[in-house]
Amino acid sequence: MNKSALRIAFAGTPDFAASHLEVLIKAGYNILGVFTQPDRPSGRGKHDKPSPVKTLALEANLPVFQPYSLKNRETQMQLEALNLDVLVVVAYGLILPKAVLDIPRYGCINVHASLLPRWRGAAPIERAILAGDEKTGITIMQMDAGLDTGDMLLSIATPIKKDDNSASLTARLTGIGQKALLNVLQQIQSETLSPCAQDDELSTYAAKLDKEEALIIWNRHAKEIQQQINAFYPRSPAYCFYKGQRLRIIMASTQNKALSSNSGTIDQVCQNGILVACQNSSLLIEKIQLPGKAEIEVKDFLNGRKDFFTPGTFFSSIAI
Repeated sequence: MNKSALRIAFAGTPDFAASHLEVLIKAGYNILGVFTQPDRPSGRGKHDKPSPVKTLALEANLPVFQPYSLKNRETQMQLEALNLDVLVVVAYGLILPKAVLDIPRYGCINVHASLLPRWRGAAPIERAILAGDEKTGITIMQMDAGLDTGDMLLSIATPIKKDDNSASLTARLTGIGQKALLNVLQQIQSETLSPCAQDDELSTYAAKLDKEEALIIWNRHAKEIQQQINAFYPRSPAYCFYKGQRLRIIMASTQNKALSSNSGTIDQVCQNGILVACQNSSLLIEKIQLPGKAEIEVKDFLNGRKDFFTPGTFFSSIAI
């Protein structure tokens, strides 16, 4: 079976999904329809904005479907009419009922950004960073009725670097996911898949991030705080308060040196950054963002406001 003979539909919504749709288009696969979330209000004017997947699909002249649910019979009939071999799902955001899972000849496959069964759920990339995992990866999974519980078709690992944030890790996982998806589709075409069941006892749940989790609590180890900063950037940067202002911490690094000051106290201000006391450790803040301002490196900020941050003052977890 050649690529054009494999009848595919794609379901996805954000940029991560669009990158996988793009690789299928470039590879010459026969994409009969693209399913994505309905347009949502966005920006200051709250105008409806199409998803990245919809934008790409329209540019490629692909049919676009935007149902609010896949549980209604009308949408299921649309899928049935496509006579699909496989439905590729990447960060779609809607639950696929069993009636939909059973429609394609080879079922539905999902590109999931973790090493399943670890981090099943909506925020696997951020949760892996937040937990301090040493590695993560991409799993291509045969979808079933559970939450990311289906048999694994292919799993590829990558280390999580000390300075990785959600943006850099997502970019690396995107490239891995694209190659893995093409690999699995080739296996489907050649009927050489080797599914592997997940061990449910090893599963963890990647719940959606809550903005309240982005608040920095300074009486923790600096490594935990750095992981928090990296996990929440760029979607909802970690923050604290300083001189009554909400201060976003964009980038920082762990210093193993313990300081005598109370947690959250600024010990030193220099061109390298702001050194802050944490639990048995210290954190060097290197990039920040003040309300209404752009992100800026501390060294550049100090060139214009060298007296704003002073040793002995402190960062707080409440607005005071």
